[in-house]
Amino acid sequence: MRRRAGIGAIQKQKLEQEKYKDKGTELQENQLEQMSKQLEVFRINLEEFAAKHKNEIKKNATFRRQFQEMCASIGVDPLASGKGFWSVLGIGDFYYELSVQIVEVCLATNDKNGGLITLDELRQRLIKARGRSKQHQEITIDDLLCAAKKLRIFGSGFSIVPIGKGQYLVQSIPGELSMDHTAVLQQTANLGMGYISASILQKELKWEAGRCQKAIDHMVKEGLCWVDEQNTIEKLYWFSSMFAECVSA
Repeated sequence: MRRRAGIGAIQKQKLEQEKYKDKGTELQENQLEQMSKQLEVFRINLEEFAAKHKNEIKKNATFRRQFQEMCASIGVDPLASGKGFWSVLGIGDFYYELSVQIVEVCLATNDKNGGLITLDELRQRLIKARGRSKQHQEITIDDLLCAAKKLRIFGSGFSIVPIGKGQYLVQSIPGELSMDHTAVLQQTANLGMGYISASILQKELKWEAGRCQKAIDHMVKEGLCWVDEQNTIEKLYWFSSMFAECVSA
């Protein structure tokens, strides 16, 4: 018959387990300390790099995007830093200014597009409004996406809606778009004609007729699209911002 372990053996085993646990905790703390030191070195090097290439970061859009990626890789957000070293770069000011201009364009075009505008059209309007003088930096889609993040402070009034193939819409009216509404926008963009119909949605998305019409009716009610009753086959629903893109293309 096997003898049971005595109280002394159990206590010894417990002490050994606690030692291993303490050692593991110590190793984790050492690793975290080393990582913190490495990140601090990276941050210092990043500041030196930013100071050296300040003008390139502000003027060159590609360089600016790569710099943002470098910052993100070590958890530094120069846009959120309004004081200290990062404020000297003026990068945050650039994006804040761009955010204000995005709002201005959205408000100015709301009555025409119902509060939806493609990022491409928004970019063209901003370039035209800012002028082509050398004092203004080049504006890219990445810049607009970055600046639009700052508009989240307004809640659901401003948001970015991905519609596929690297295309985006800026929504500038209160209220969240459901997955069905986003699917309608994506399908309209894929069609490439600026309009959609209930039968197209039913065919392409495999939805029931009632679901298609419910999604469209809500978007019509919210002023996001216009109804075209002149078509002899069925009603068409036009999204003016996408229609403008089709015409310009």
